[in-house]
Amino acid sequence: MARSTARVSTDRPGRYAKQLAAHMGRKVPTEWSEEAGRGSLVFGAGRAELAAEEGALLLSVEGAEENLDQLEDVVGRHLVRFGTRDELVVAWQRESGAAGTVQRLTGEEG
Repeated sequence: MARSTARVSTDRPGRYAKQLAAHMGRKVPTEWSEEAGRGSLVFGAGRAELAAEEGALLLSVEGAEENLDQLEDVVGRHLVRFGTRDELVVAWQRESGAAGTVQRLTGEEG
């Protein structure tokens, strides 16, 4: 299994993680613990972990190497859409050391 992580700076990490889990929960199994500040999303192609900490939302996705782009895109794109007002940027870093995908506002959203 390959893995990719992103650290998204925000003053509302718990709010965004909860919103992401609730939204994705309509399509895939999700969990979110307000108390622990942690959650997960389970996709057919892999899994995502969410962790809210002071000043940032930590994201990780894990799956087959050929599925990382898709996993990064789905998680990152939805988060950026929810965080339009805060102009969130999700820049993924692969476990291999390679740069992953980047999701940000393109000027067409919002």
